[in-house]
Amino acid sequence: MTVIRGSSGSVLDAPFALTVVRPDSARPGQRHAGAEETLALIPGLSANSRSNPSQDPRVSIRGFGARSAFGVRGVRVLRDGIPLTLPDGQTPLDYLSLESVGHVEVMRGAASALYGNASGGVIDMRSSAPSAAPLSVTLHQWGGSFGMSRTAAVASGTSGSIYYQGDAVRVRTNGAREHARQRATTGFARAGVVAGGTDYTLSVLGLDMPLAENPGALTLTQMRNDVLAADQPSVAKNARKEVRQLQVGLSAARPISGGEISAFGFGGARSLDNPLTFAVVEIGRHSYGASVRVVREAALVGRENRLTAGVDFQSQNDLRRNFANCTDSPPLASPTTSCPRVATERGILTLDQRELVTSAGIYASDELRLGPRVRITAGLRADNVRFEVRDRLIGHANPDDSGDRTMRAVTPIVGIVSRTGARGSVYANVSSAFETPTATELGNQPDGSAGLNTGLKPQRSTTYEVGLKGTIARWMHYDAAIYSTGVRDELVPFEIPLSNGRRYFRNAGRTDRAGAEGGVELLMRELRLHATYTYSRFRFDRYSSGGVDFGGNEIPGIPQHRVQSALTWSGARGFAVMEVEGAGAAFVDDANSATAPGYEVAHLRLGGRLFPRATGLRLTAGVQNLFDRSYAPSIAVNAARGKYFEPAQGRTFYVGFSIRGEWH
Repeated sequence: MTVIRGSSGSVLDAPFALTVVRPDSARPGQRHAGAEETLALIPGLSANSRSNPSQDPRVSIRGFGARSAFGVRGVRVLRDGIPLTLPDGQTPLDYLSLESVGHVEVMRGAASALYGNASGGVIDMRSSAPSAAPLSVTLHQWGGSFGMSRTAAVASGTSGSIYYQGDAVRVRTNGAREHARQRATTGFARAGVVAGGTDYTLSVLGLDMPLAENPGALTLTQMRNDVLAADQPSVAKNARKEVRQLQVGLSAARPISGGEISAFGFGGARSLDNPLTFAVVEIGRHSYGASVRVVREAALVGRENRLTAGVDFQSQNDLRRNFANCTDSPPLASPTTSCPRVATERGILTLDQRELVTSAGIYASDELRLGPRVRITAGLRADNVRFEVRDRLIGHANPDDSGDRTMRAVTPIVGIVSRTGARGSVYANVSSAFETPTATELGNQPDGSAGLNTGLKPQRSTTYEVGLKGTIARWMHYDAAIYSTGVRDELVPFEIPLSNGRRYFRNAGRTDRAGAEGGVELLMRELRLHATYTYSRFRFDRYSSGGVDFGGNEIPGIPQHRVQSALTWSGARGFAVMEVEGAGAAFVDDANSATAPGYEVAHLRLGGRLFPRATGLRLTAGVQNLFDRSYAPSIAVNAARGKYFEPAQGRTFYVGFSIRGEWH
């Protein structure tokens, strides 16, 4: 397990809720079209498509991350151990290529003691092993409803001590909803060499997305009238985004006496042109970071002991400019203060500032073996996150809004695990977490001013958890946990009626989260049954706003019950997969004034070798939303004017083929 820094390696010996999934082997025929497909069937984790190409899937662990209006919040996301998450806690997933992902490691629960600035947990997407042949190439072509076309090329190989792998993906779709076209190209490359006893790895991630339209969220009435409709202000303002991003990382690991030392460094750049209903947002970003970790094994009081210590650093430098969005100004309209030039998209410059975020953390953890079956782990981390805004739009009527804020935390964790046999264990832990608002959340102020929101605080949480995991006779895998989390100053989103969809944030006094989650996988010759259940009872304890007391209400956006299952048949020449998921109703606002209806939905796909002797040529066909249900798996919490619902696509068909070849 690489997601647990410096752990002994076995899932059973870690006192945390851990899941390792291999999506392609467990559920073959995946299109790798989104994280919601890769992250399915993980207890406690929810990944919901918004059917909106300008927005990433809403990913949350134990409810943390459900507040996100875009990207991922509350969860640390890594690719081969290198952070995709920025120092302020946000993670854009649009540049993450999934073609070369071999398995995913997920730690559920407070992650701050290991990684800092996250409440929900950690997701580490690990690349598949490169081919042992000098060259292996696989080509995929997918086509389907709504003009969907997806072309992917994957290559890998090994020669002596050198290995490499990479992929390139091109996507074109008209979208399942109105105003939901997308054009994008992503790429991933990774190469490594072992030289002088050190393992070096170079990785590159890239994205060119010239078009991703934003259909917006709907009211329940709008969704029932036409689930494929777009929110008309989004169409009128031509809401969309254009993104280009590149990230390069270099890592090295070397064994030392009694342990290992490892380090990585990375840097990236991102440009974003993002017309929204309330503004045209333009961001130029540069980010970089580095980490060093040392692991030593040495006896302590005559017992096996493993000590891990390290330091992390990240920096983010954003140049943000906002303009009035004048797209819907008629050609013959009179000029206005905000739109002095009619029939153009960009109006006056309303915000021009540089946003700087730096985070530094130092941590240590120790794993002590108390006996043949029992291990205890304790860790501590100190974090310092600094936000700075440098106002570049200063005038007589526009004072300097420059400023800075520093948020600090020390987060401990302690856990104990006991083996119940060779293939099972039980564990308990107490952990803590620290999560800052993101730069965008700090910058969006209800009064419209620039600078930083000085009243918004980081949220802090403490979790008590017990669980069990293991395997029975190699035909059954199980994983279950129950937990209780208390959160102080939880970050809560809200909208103002005339803000045109802009989201702001405030702190709730205290929230309580009680949950249970479990998964089971049964292996029966050619059949594999996998099922997960998540129970979430999350409530506001002390929280009032605008003179209204929300204490005792449920936290919105999170269903109390959620079930996922998949039945897979894999034969010598083909496969069939039936997936079913369901969720209960969820409240849409802090007042619990309305709910998003629950749903049950099924997906089916079949595939296999197209010709008996052409082992490298395979065909796959599938149906998403088999029974054409109308539902909204993603909720825009506390949205103004009742626009809470981000509907899923209806019944869609797709077909794909792949061909693979190796050269020795």
